[in-house]
Amino acid sequence: MTEQVGLSTAVKNSYDAVIVGSGPNGLAAAITLARAGRSTLVLEAESTIGGGARSSEMTLPGFVHDTCSAIHPLGIISPFFRSLPLAEHGLEWIHPPSALAHPLDDGRVALLEQSVDATAERLGSDAKAYRQLMAPLVAGSDVLFDVTLGPPFRIPRNPLLMARFARRALRSAQGLAHSWFSKDLARAYFAGMAAHSMLPLDYVTTAAIGLMLPLAGHAVGWPLPRGGSQRISNALAGYLRSLGGEIVTGVRVESIKQLPAAKAILFDTGPHQLSRIAAAHLPGNFRRRLERFRYGPGAFKLDWALAGPIPWKAAECARAATVHLGGTLEEIAKSERACWQNEHCERPFVLVTQQSLFDPTRAPAGKHTGWAYCHVPHGSTVDMTDRIEAQMERFAPGFRDLILARSVRTPADFQHSNANFIGGDIAGGAMTIGQLFTRPTVRLNPYTTPNPTIWICSASTPPGAGVHGMCGYNAARAALRTVLR
Repeated sequence: MTEQVGLSTAVKNSYDAVIVGSGPNGLAAAITLARAGRSTLVLEAESTIGGGARSSEMTLPGFVHDTCSAIHPLGIISPFFRSLPLAEHGLEWIHPPSALAHPLDDGRVALLEQSVDATAERLGSDAKAYRQLMAPLVAGSDVLFDVTLGPPFRIPRNPLLMARFARRALRSAQGLAHSWFSKDLARAYFAGMAAHSMLPLDYVTTAAIGLMLPLAGHAVGWPLPRGGSQRISNALAGYLRSLGGEIVTGVRVESIKQLPAAKAILFDTGPHQLSRIAAAHLPGNFRRRLERFRYGPGAFKLDWALAGPIPWKAAECARAATVHLGGTLEEIAKSERACWQNEHCERPFVLVTQQSLFDPTRAPAGKHTGWAYCHVPHGSTVDMTDRIEAQMERFAPGFRDLILARSVRTPADFQHSNANFIGGDIAGGAMTIGQLFTRPTVRLNPYTTPNPTIWICSASTPPGAGVHGMCGYNAARAALRTVLR
């Protein structure tokens, strides 16, 4: 017996599937099921859909800021997204001339270009090593993306290629950078890529992230959606509705009792929320395993309305929508290690995007937006504004003079706006070796629970964080093979 608390009277009494959460993975699960002819309902706690893929005017009228995710290499390589007519529902990708810029203090800049050779040429004496490292992986990128974004424990199509990748990837970023490169620019460039893992750079899994991001840049680029990340979510929702799927916002699910009857309930939530919401429907030992799931560092984020473009000391930085600020490998490693020691680095590694340079819809004519965040300890309450802006001034003197308004998002703000971001962890849980393939618990099919009706499809399942929809797609495909046959 259900008590459909807070649900519209237009909602039916039963569905084949109910999806809790409208992030990219929840929408992906719903689309996959709707395309298979199953009736679907998506419930979202917030007033707008999208989870980590949302946009709003956070500073001044006319300035559109991405509330979390901004640049989407995984979105454009996602096998699931590529199968959808998202352009017909308003999604347009913009490709900046360069995917990424990583400046050093002396004015040298590493640029991630689509061409491996063009990227290598800027790395001086490390050019040959970079080509040898990346060129074979780029040649097999379709296979690598299919394996790394697909469900775990599959036999790969090209075992030799995967073995080559594994030899490079299953080590620390520091170890790979020091063994392959001899100079500081190439090492810094690779460290910045690996720091997206939100792990100390001596952790084993960090080299894999450091390889996958430039691999995506060479294969397809690092695009941004025209109009903001919300356009991705809106396109997914538009396509879902065209298939007959339903979405209801403003409904915070606290108990399964609130839901209509369904053959399957898929949770685009973290493991802790699943344990709480489904408490009466899951065994105690499984709930305890969910509650032991480990979250990683938080994010502290600034959005700026700017009077003009960021005045980079190295002009090449204006070629890229994404800029990594952190200097050398040693500096970046110190910053990322600090988060795990409950410390706040004085010179944090800062991820910056400047979408309005390439997308004029983001700001009024002549004005610009800036987006930046750094990693901080889980649940941090320290204000990192001055430290982030000092890093901006370090590489873009005069930056502060351009600030018209700023928006500050602390780890608590992230969690308040999206309950999945526990302690400000925007990655859905630490990507340690113990949680890389066993997210959220050790199960042969990680999307299942002991209750055949209840599934989990969030970034806390493989393949993990990113706006790609593959967690939801993989979970829905598994449900179609079993409970929704």
